Amino acid sequence: MSFKVRIAPADRTIDVPTGATILEAALDAGISYPFGCQSGNCGACKSHLVKGEVTMEGYSEFALSDDEKARGLILACRAVPWADSEVAWLEEDDLIVHPRRLLDCKVVGLDDATHDIKRIRLEIVSGGPFDFSAGQFASVTFEGCPPRDYSMANVPGDPILEFHVRRTAGGATSTHVGEKLKVGDPVRVEGPFGPSYLRESHRGPIIAVAGGSGMAPIKSVVERALQKALPQHIYFYFGVRTERDLYLHDHFAALAERHKNLHFVPVLSEGGASALRSGLVHEAVAADFDELDGCKAYLAGPPVMVEAASRLFEERGMRRIDIHADAFYTAAEMASAGKKTGADL
Repeated sequence: MSFKVRIAPADRTIDVPTGATILEAALDAGISYPFGCQSGNCGACKSHLVKGEVTMEGYSEFALSDDEKARGLILACRAVPWADSEVAWLEEDDLIVHPRRLLDCKVVGLDDATHDIKRIRLEIVSGGPFDFSAGQFASVTFEGCPPRDYSMANVPGDPILEFHVRRTAGGATSTHVGEKLKVGDPVRVEGPFGPSYLRESHRGPIIAVAGGSGMAPIKSVVERALQKALPQHIYFYFGVRTERDLYLHDHFAALAERHKNLHFVPVLSEGGASALRSGLVHEAVAADFDELDGCKAYLAGPPVMVEAASRLFEERGMRRIDIHADAFYTAAEMASAGKKTGADL
């Protein structure tokens, strides 16, 4: 048994099998539906329930507040229809939908960014061109490994794709990357995905916050903003545990020297005797800004960091619609939410 669900922005009607979510069925049907975590935690797939009836599986109040639910909003990744329905994802002026591509690539560069993060560079062999917006991610499949979601670290238009993969205990893909991957190996890339991309028409200040390998999408966002000569101030806070976990410090320090509107602030949660700022990265932003109305935020990294920063920014006056967050969930966290794939950090 299935239900008919009309996806209004795509002008498509799809069949959603009993027990499946609207997002799952939409992606299976090839619809470029906005999504992020797929586990009810980020709010990227927030949509209007135009008509019909759905039940909502468990989700975070950060992703969907009680007030939003009362106004007829749902999370497509948690919404299971119980009647023929119609939904519409939230529209905005800068909504961009790139064609989804399936790329055959090969590894052309591989180096250690830190003691537990590999930086991988891929050349597209076939399936291109690959258009995406800074801050988006792709599903990446290394030979013999399950697919995992990783954000592009390069700017759009760069012929070489760059990904940052953090090794996690028990992570099949990250272990393969750390121990076995070599230059010349084939890699399959599908995408792009994700709504947490740079809004190039915005002219207010940009607050960019990355934690750990969340550097990848924020690197793309910041470099794209500079490449497009966006005039506003860009405040980039990079949070890691210790100096051992810090990378691309010299790169962004040099960019800040050349671009006076870029302010790069590394923050160590276990700073010790370091001359760098210490504490939690979102608290560093709070110490610098009493008011964030008119700013846009781009956040990427561990879920606890993303959620803490999002709540704080709202308290300081930033509109929720101006917070573009990409929480990095592990494969185990995604599996616990009943999803087939996810970030393997």
